[in-house]
Amino acid sequence: MRFLMTTKANGAAAPDEAVYAEMAKLVEEMTQAGVLLATGGLDPVGVHVTATDGTMTVTDGPFAEAKEAIVSFALIEARSQEEAIELSRRFWKVVGSGEGNIQQVFGPED
Repeated sequence: MRFLMTTKANGAAAPDEAVYAEMAKLVEEMTQAGVLLATGGLDPVGVHVTATDGTMTVTDGPFAEAKEAIVSFALIEARSQEEAIELSRRFWKVVGSGEGNIQQVFGPED
């Protein structure tokens, strides 16, 4: 099963070099183990897209609550939601404090 783990801005300060180094180790370990499929940071400003009857409207950000913006993600492969939570626990141990979500990703095979 694939899961998308996301983190929110929450107004937290940027991580220091020690956190980046520890995160790089975790990313390498999870990639080598085959559980980390993709990871990256997201621009918190972005655009909002609304479609009605095939007509699309694009609205530029930033939006009402910038601290609610998703700023990073990891796409992982896990056997269960419990395993995904455990992998997330390892991430938060490195990062410290914050807020995010874990959602199962469905594809054509599901």
